[in-house]
Amino acid sequence: MNKKADSLLFLAWASSLIATMGSLYFSEIMKYEPCELCWYQRILMYPMVILLGVAYARKDFQAALYSTILSAIGLLISIYHYSIQKITFLTESAPACGRVPCTGEYINLFGFVTIPFLAMTGFIIIFISSIMVLKAIKEDK
Repeated sequence: MNKKADSLLFLAWASSLIATMGSLYFSEIMKYEPCELCWYQRILMYPMVILLGVAYARKDFQAALYSTILSAIGLLISIYHYSIQKITFLTESAPACGRVPCTGEYINLFGFVTIPFLAMTGFIIIFISSIMVLKAIKEDK
């Protein structure tokens, strides 16, 4: 068994679980209604809790390929979402995306930590961990 790949797969799973619990906290406890881009990020994050959890339990390191793809797409959406919140030029030209504006900021800790920033952080951790799992199992062969 590849201990490094095992630890990295666990890190990816834990990150997806924390991100999922965080998003549920904001919507169900704090009653923040998600915007359309938040829903897309959730659609990509939530299945990874199951995917990576099962992969970790079965020691199926090849599943990191799927989490790499899902997290890369989620990361791109998060970067765009964060950009339309924080870059004035993009904020002013951002299209309306539903009942809740995607440019809105329910939280803004330290002037830069918003919900899309938190999602972006989760996707980055999962993406890098997944890439490193794939690299570790390739080296192990």
